Amino acid sequence: MDEDTAIINKNTRNEKIINFFANNTKKIIILTSVIVLIIFGYFIYEDLKNKNKVKLANKYNSAIIKFVSGDKTKVENELIDIVNKKDKTYSPLALYFLIDNNIINENNKINELFDIIINETSLEEEIKNLVIYKKALFNSDFESENNLIKILNPVINSDSAWKSHALYLMAEYFYYKNQKEKSKEFFNEILILDNSNPNIKIESQKRLNRDFSD
Repeated sequence: MDEDTAIINKNTRNEKIINFFANNTKKIIILTSVIVLIIFGYFIYEDLKNKNKVKLANKYNSAIIKFVSGDKTKVENELIDIVNKKDKTYSPLALYFLIDNNIINENNKINELFDIIINETSLEEEIKNLVIYKKALFNSDFESENNLIKILNPVINSDSAWKSHALYLMAEYFYYKNQKEKSKEFFNEILILDNSNPNIKIESQKRLNRDFSD
């Protein structure tokens, strides 16, 4: 009797499974097709992304070789184009090369390129903070106090590893402007910061002892 009941239950389950597939064949085919397309789409996307990365790397290296060899006619446009690609690796490198080699002398143009990397490029948070710091460093020779602080605010108001660098830059900026009280405040803030860079912390203490001791 128990065996007969088990057979009937098994047959019932099998029939339900068969009926489910029979009644939902179209949906199952569509779902399977979508999953297959998503998988293929992902691999195609990754393949294209890798190929584009290689092309961008080749373009960057080619521009550097041209610059070093003295063929500088198209280097500026090529590096700007790389910045505009918004690649998290080569766009910052292209901008730094433009700045370090004085290829672009217009401050506004440099700042526009910085903004593309900071605001439109998908960067890890600490890399983004580094770029913000570098933008402030670039602007520190000619920008006003308010604008420089505005640039650095995202880093100063964070727990970033670059916060002590930003504070040190502001301390030096105010010291150069002969605003020693403001400079002292920033140096002191570095000393009480939990994650200050050790070298910057030591240097800040030296500066306070040397330039601000009574």
